[in-house]
Amino acid sequence: GLRQAILSDPDRSPDFGPSRLGKAGATVIGARASLIAYNVYLSTDDVRVAKDIARAVRQSSGGLPYVKALGLEVESRAQVSMNLTDHTQTPLHEVMERVRSEAKKQGASSERSELVGLIPQGALFDAAAWYLQLEGFRPDQVLEVRLQEARRENSAEGLLERLAAATPTPGGGSAAAYAGAMAAGLVTMVARLTIGKKKYADVQVRMQAIATEASTLQASLSRLVEEDAQAFEAVLAASRLLKDTEAQAAARKAAVERATHLAADVPLQVARNAARVLELAADAAATGIASALSDAASAGLLAGACLRAAGLNVLVNAKSAGDRKAAATWETTLAEVRQRGEQAEARLARTLGERAGLGL
Repeated sequence: GLRQAILSDPDRSPDFGPSRLGKAGATVIGARASLIAYNVYLSTDDVRVAKDIARAVRQSSGGLPYVKALGLEVESRAQVSMNLTDHTQTPLHEVMERVRSEAKKQGASSERSELVGLIPQGALFDAAAWYLQLEGFRPDQVLEVRLQEARRENSAEGLLERLAAATPTPGGGSAAAYAGAMAAGLVTMVARLTIGKKKYADVQVRMQAIATEASTLQASLSRLVEEDAQAFEAVLAASRLLKDTEAQAAARKAAVERATHLAADVPLQVARNAARVLELAADAAATGIASALSDAASAGLLAGACLRAAGLNVLVNAKSAGDRKAAATWETTLAEVRQRGEQAEARLARTLGERAGLGL
């Protein structure tokens, strides 16, 4: 039985969990490929025609592989009811054409068809490409597919996959901006949770202002996620320019310098925004709804991480810049921004201690 089979038969060996059964037995969970429930209505009410077609189509009677079929009468029409268990081996259009061919032999035709439940997108693409005789069709030629891919790239999951990829961008700068955007989102949430609460009537105007400004900062930081990646890609592109001649070397040097300025400016914007988010988080923690105090503190911690990471990128670019005057300006500006952030963090820490007896 199963108790012995899972110990000795590789085909029955569990994918997860122990192979030895305990006294309580086991729960067996299996998986199969997507099944397509597909019905074709014929131009006749003679159910015998549907049964003959089903017999010719289904695998068990020598028909198409991965197809199960029955002949039924539904709504005064003969129906060939089918289950396609692997559309990648026997595609939908092949099944439909076989049904039409068998129906024609018996003086009938297909009137309409229907799906019961869901169907994989690829099955529809394959059928459309076959019937339209599209040569070299690719799913990414479909507008909606392109839009979905773009949305996925900009989703949280899409960004994480891109961060983990073996590519230089997006990198730490983009991650910093995203952390800042999340921080701004949390500040907005705390403010909105406070708005409308009678207990916090005296801070309604301030919370409205915090929600508005934090929402704007979130949008800005979200945009800077991509801008940081683009800025570093520009640095990489400039560094790949030819430098075989003096003219080429000079052009390359100028291009690298221009790209470096942009690569420093973007994280400096991120740092400025992060410092402001930190200040708003401290404000929200001090006067916002008490039940969301930890959310305001989390926003502050994320904004602090954003500020530190973005600041590091500013310093890296300042160190490599040929324009030392510009580099000094970046460093001075960053020092001022960092000071603002540190003051906001200290204020947030005091508030957390006073309102909750906790420390950052």
